[in-house]
Amino acid sequence: MNSEFIKGIIPPIVTPVTVDEQIDEQALRNQIDFMIDGGIDGILAFGSNGEFYMFGQEEMRFVLSVLIDQVRGRIPVYMGIGAIRTSTCINLAKMGLDLGVDGISVLQPMFLKPTEDELETHLSSIAESISGTPMLLYNNPGRTGYGMSQDMVWRLAHTYENIVGMKDSSGDMTQTIEFIRRNRDVGFRVMSGKDTLIYSGMCAGAVGAVCSTANFLPDLVCSIYRKFIAGDCQGSLEAQWRLNPIRLQMDKSSFPVATKDYANLLGHEVGRPVLPSKCSPEPIMAQLGKCLKDNGFLLAEHGTSS
Repeated sequence: MNSEFIKGIIPPIVTPVTVDEQIDEQALRNQIDFMIDGGIDGILAFGSNGEFYMFGQEEMRFVLSVLIDQVRGRIPVYMGIGAIRTSTCINLAKMGLDLGVDGISVLQPMFLKPTEDELETHLSSIAESISGTPMLLYNNPGRTGYGMSQDMVWRLAHTYENIVGMKDSSGDMTQTIEFIRRNRDVGFRVMSGKDTLIYSGMCAGAVGAVCSTANFLPDLVCSIYRKFIAGDCQGSLEAQWRLNPIRLQMDKSSFPVATKDYANLLGHEVGRPVLPSKCSPEPIMAQLGKCLKDNGFLLAEHGTSS
């Protein structure tokens, strides 16, 4: 199965909403074009920063239809799936395929802590239901409370032709390196899931990264990847160092509101997070703004979006 297109910088696009929490179609279209103009290599709908856990299936259908329409084949579109129930994940995956996504990314179920056999059955069932479509695993132990084991990922990668790679958000470089090393014989494509480790991941053999910061600083984030593949390792590292304080400042906000906060501060009008999440309080918002200014980025005159 062709998976060569899975590479580069793929942002988990934020889901813009109006003040009454309806999907803001024009803001979504604007955000798509802004990131594509910034050099991204793909878009992931309904990743963690897309607040997938806040939206129903019909809202997801609408967002995906707008994404496919606005992208117009310029870059691949991926669909993130994070439901707990296996059959729900399968239905969502099939919906995404019907709408024209190029691949799906599946997070291990939240709240539950399944046995390895249960988790493997969950992931393999989804893969079997969309056997002709590339599927990425999404390992995020920080949000789900448990990780994917090396042995299980090896079995899945070596059994299912369409399980072609993964996003590893463990933040553990040994884990990332081992996912790469153990599955390189089947062309398994590993992407970094931590914005602070884009450069480090590529040094270890990752093919790119899924980066929330590319929602508001796509030029900078993409330059880390572009410089690296062009052989300018020092330039790539310098770009990574410029990004890191901005990304680390986000940890002072509740997850994942700072991505929208930063975008709004820079004038991109993506709306507020969906309740119960709220924009960062004013002292933290001021710190976010100062971090942008200190690193040479200009804030929008109007401040935050309503």
